[in-house]
Amino acid sequence: AILPAYFPCPSLLPDGQVVPGPADRMRRSLVVLGSATVASAKVYFSETFGDGWESRWTLSKWKDSEGTAGKWEAATGKWFKDEAEDKGIQTAQDSRFFGISAGFDSFSNKGKDLIVQYQAKYEKDVECGGGYLKIGPKMSDATTFGDPTPYNIMFGPDKCGYTKRTHLIFNYKGANVLKKQDLPYKQENEGTSHLYRLVLKPDNTVRVEIDEEKVYEGSIKEDWEVLKPKEISDPDDKKPDDWVDDSMMDDPEDKKPADWVDEDQKRIVDETAKKPDDWDDEEDGEWEAPMKDNPAYKGEWYVKRISNPAY
Repeated sequence: AILPAYFPCPSLLPDGQVVPGPADRMRRSLVVLGSATVASAKVYFSETFGDGWESRWTLSKWKDSEGTAGKWEAATGKWFKDEAEDKGIQTAQDSRFFGISAGFDSFSNKGKDLIVQYQAKYEKDVECGGGYLKIGPKMSDATTFGDPTPYNIMFGPDKCGYTKRTHLIFNYKGANVLKKQDLPYKQENEGTSHLYRLVLKPDNTVRVEIDEEKVYEGSIKEDWEVLKPKEISDPDDKKPDDWVDDSMMDDPEDKKPADWVDEDQKRIVDETAKKPDDWDDEEDGEWEAPMKDNPAYKGEWYVKRISNPAY
């Protein structure tokens, strides 16, 4: 199934947030195709959200019981060239979960490029939400589609708070593996459509384009942790009891000088002070000489540090 514009985060999703539809002068489309060359491409799935799209897509009921499932509607959004031609599907409520899916025949991309392409538009800024699609195995009941549903590829923009990126996640041996370094997030506040294209090649390299601009090209082996590391820590290796962790140590030969003035002598009685002539012990109390800084005080003493020969 191809699963576009799924929003896993329930908070602050603005009305009319995403339209998997048109960019300026671009016909709205959601396409999956495989090819040895683009010229000989076979289209395995294509959707332009024209008349009857509701019969081709299945709404997720994953969050119906909680009352947090969002509604979809056909819309062009704020900007379009042709209102009839440029409709896509749009989220129609705030602060909801959105999921929708459609099926296609099974196929193999062995020995061929696999190209996944779709368009999405955020008409308002997003606090927490994603406009990504998922491609995965056939579901026995498409109405159950939700966050726990297994998938093979997840691709598209995602943002929550200050974390924003274009996701590209591959499922490998049952684990969803994220890219080591995030792809750039292009859904900023301009409110226009963006074209997302993923090209997966037979040699396990990947190319990602946004608005026909390359944002990444590289190897799954190098940039996703899908393979076991060549070397691992020896689980039987134990730290010796006499292992020394400290590279520096106190100098055992270093001693505090006998005339070192300690903290308790930082202030001393001012011996030069004299009791004022007009001081009255009965009226003013017993006179005490004031304190002053001790000129011999050099600060707290620390033992000298030296390299630890046992390190």
